[in-house]
Amino acid sequence: MPVPDVSVVVIVYNDADRLPTAVHSVLDQTLRDVEVVIVDDCSTDRSFEVAQRLAADHPGRVRAFQLPENSGAGGEPRNVGIQHTEGRYVMFLDSDDVLEVNACRNMLEAAEESGSDIVSGLCVRLHKDTRNQKRDEWYAWLYSTTRTLESVTELPDLFVWDTLSTNKCYRRDFLIENDLRFPKGMFYEDLMFIADAYLAARRITLIPNQVYFWNVFERAAVKSVTNRRHEMTNYTHRLEIHRRIDALLAERGLDELKLAKDVKFLKHDLVLHLRDLPFRDDSYRREFSELSREYLASIAPEAYDRVQPIQAICAYLLQKGDWDNLIPAVDTLINRDKVSAPLDEHDGRIYWCDGHYDDPFGRQVLDVTDIGYHEKPVNQLFLRNQLTRFSASGKAVSLAGEITNPLGVIPPGARLKGRLEFSARRRSLQSFHFPVRELRHDGDTIAWEAAADLTAKLRPLGIVDTIWDVRLRLDVDGVPTTTRLTVADTALSEPLPVRPRLTRMVADHLAPHVSAKGHLAFRLVSEGRNAERVQELITRGVRGKPGTLAKTGYRKAKTLRKKVTSGDNKLRAYHEVFSRLPVKKRTVVFESHLGKQYSDSPRALYEEMRRQGLKFEAIWSYAGSPKDFPKDVTLVKRWSLPYLKALAQAEFWVDNQSYPLKLTKRPETTYLQTWHGSALKNMGFDQPALKAQTRKQQEEQQRSLDRFDRFLVRSEHDVHTLARAFRLKEKTLLRVGYPRNDALVRARQREAERGVRERGPLAAELGIPEDRTVLLYAPTFRKAGGRHGRFELPFDVERFADQFGDRYVLLVRSHYLNHVVLPPTVQGRVIDVSARHDVTPLLELADGLITDYSSVMFDYALLDRPLVFFTYDYDEYVHEGRGTYFDLLEHAPGPVVRTEDDFHEAIKSFESQALEYAKSRKEFVAKFGEYDRGDAARSIVDQFFAQWSR
Repeated sequence: MPVPDVSVVVIVYNDADRLPTAVHSVLDQTLRDVEVVIVDDCSTDRSFEVAQRLAADHPGRVRAFQLPENSGAGGEPRNVGIQHTEGRYVMFLDSDDVLEVNACRNMLEAAEESGSDIVSGLCVRLHKDTRNQKRDEWYAWLYSTTRTLESVTELPDLFVWDTLSTNKCYRRDFLIENDLRFPKGMFYEDLMFIADAYLAARRITLIPNQVYFWNVFERAAVKSVTNRRHEMTNYTHRLEIHRRIDALLAERGLDELKLAKDVKFLKHDLVLHLRDLPFRDDSYRREFSELSREYLASIAPEAYDRVQPIQAICAYLLQKGDWDNLIPAVDTLINRDKVSAPLDEHDGRIYWCDGHYDDPFGRQVLDVTDIGYHEKPVNQLFLRNQLTRFSASGKAVSLAGEITNPLGVIPPGARLKGRLEFSARRRSLQSFHFPVRELRHDGDTIAWEAAADLTAKLRPLGIVDTIWDVRLRLDVDGVPTTTRLTVADTALSEPLPVRPRLTRMVADHLAPHVSAKGHLAFRLVSEGRNAERVQELITRGVRGKPGTLAKTGYRKAKTLRKKVTSGDNKLRAYHEVFSRLPVKKRTVVFESHLGKQYSDSPRALYEEMRRQGLKFEAIWSYAGSPKDFPKDVTLVKRWSLPYLKALAQAEFWVDNQSYPLKLTKRPETTYLQTWHGSALKNMGFDQPALKAQTRKQQEEQQRSLDRFDRFLVRSEHDVHTLARAFRLKEKTLLRVGYPRNDALVRARQREAERGVRERGPLAAELGIPEDRTVLLYAPTFRKAGGRHGRFELPFDVERFADQFGDRYVLLVRSHYLNHVVLPPTVQGRVIDVSARHDVTPLLELADGLITDYSSVMFDYALLDRPLVFFTYDYDEYVHEGRGTYFDLLEHAPGPVVRTEDDFHEAIKSFESQALEYAKSRKEFVAKFGEYDRGDAARSIVDQFFAQWSR
């Protein structure tokens, strides 16, 4: 009898109904020479009878075996299956899953071509009980292309993340020679087996093909063993498997793989179990803590640096048995943006909680200064609101809770108001409000109490609004913030009576329950005698023809709305609909830095037009929050349909970067491109990346640049660099300077005429003492690389403040695409001004500028004040980046330093630089700012908009 190419071991336990589907997914493979070995784990239903019938119906292709007693897990049935296989290659399949139709062929061909012991393909999880059968690909980044590894150590992510045994094909001789077996009677048997297999394999091939469909039934009455995380045995087995793998890695000296696995344990395995802790009793928690403590002690400290801060915090507090701080921390683990701890300031740093200061490792893990909680106002914080009392009396509920008050962000004297909001989870429906009758400071929390007569006031429809969420809307001195009610250890009462608008036949009670995120919610339920019959009729109606038509109509409308607002359809609407509307005379659309700011030359030009009293409609584009934009304009959200309509009908476009590249400008519209700075680094088609583009790609890029009707330049340097790099025609260039710099030129002129500097109101607004010199640090854009994803300053800001804080105040303004966080120790001496849209007032205020390669150098030089260039990464930026138009070392109108010590020396000699570099600054301005004369905005208005004064 010929040897099959592939043997597929199908294991089953009490799954008679789904077993045939799994088996037929093997028999129907495009690779015909495949056999099925069914192993039943001593089922108590008809599973083995079904297996025997399948074997009888497909003799020679299907064989069935049964274990004499149940093994308790999936490992032993697979071991038995391996013993009975006859194929050259072996695969595994669970009875509730299926193989992709080409899986065996694709994996066999890859194995034969590469000579690999293991071939692994893409597994797709299908969520069968969701409306649209949501699907997600199992760690798809591992399978982006075909590749062969000589050792799994070449790709640690494969070892620690794809721990499935079922999306793989194994050479049978490889399994037998290495005695590869699944642990018997243990959950998570895949983890141990695949670790052994990966480490034993001489060659592993990954293919980008889908090979395995993992069917997920989240609402199943009987959960799979690995999903029954409320059972302590589940966690015990997980830890034991991890210990065995750790021993295997230690034996082989694979420290890097061990570290990668530790990281995965902290950010995945442990998190799965921590999420359930708030809903478990004390005895469960104590046992969980004891089991965890020993294993967590074996995890490398370096692993804590490679996970999210809250994941590391939870693991540390668990190891320490600090339940008072751990349970709230788990709330943040579940609700990522929530601040669940009061936080503590200690030695100028912010910590998740007090205590543990005597443990250096604990201080490192609990230090959350870089997250920046201390910089956020109350309306930007999602505060934990712990429900402390829940009781029902008749038709009303009485509730009490405690809102976390981190670092006293809600001051003791604040005026507090609050209300409870009950809202249907479907946003389009109604909501009901109840006043909070008491709000008071109570240590690190704000205590509150409220009562809600739900039966009298809350009137649901009864069918589509079956779930009701509860929020507490808190007002702090007129500033609103919203909290959710965290349940945790608080017991909930029995259901309350309710009167739906569609009569009590559809529902008659509201039952409190805990949402998936741990928050209080209510569900409509029926408890009457006819409730079951009524619900059956409702279900039949919903699933019947009328319900099907209604749902189909709703889904079609939803799909249509999604299509209409998709990128392609927005472009179509712009070109085929909005661009056919008449141009609206005296309409200007302004935009600065892709809508992120109200700033720069578009702002200066707009304000000049307002100052001259011109009659026009001003439309400003915004991305994010519109709160800092002017009130006397029309605001449109960038890329919205109103935004596209405004652009299509505008007589003028004014921006400093670029409107969406694929929008064609109408001939009747004039595009004034103010640009956002002279160039040090190569731009446009001078960049290597653009030079390497195809001709078609370059033509598309050029079409977007050809939309400019006028391009502002501030020097002939701009003509030879920016204009040439953008391939602009001479007639496009407008040699008037930048409107944003008019204020700087005028400030310099006033200072020269009066012989004295006037700081203006901004210094007082920022709280800068009169006897302090103001320095502004404004670097160019950097990719964020800090521990918490923040841009890290290239110098020790606390050291700077300690050394120079008695003489200087340092203003820090990061690039608008970056974000920095300052420790509280430097408060008053170093001030983050990054949130201010317009840099010009900051330049005007500063006595000196510290920068690197930012174009702000060209603007600040107009003030004839000292500059320091801190170019700590000069070689990398200049030689390994996209190149520069000139040598900064040769032309810089101030000292260029590369180390922190040299930087400090430059600051110490700051006063002497005004005279030392006076000639250099004058030459710099003459070369790079010759057209900045202080009248750019007026000149442009006179040229393009003067007629609008009538």
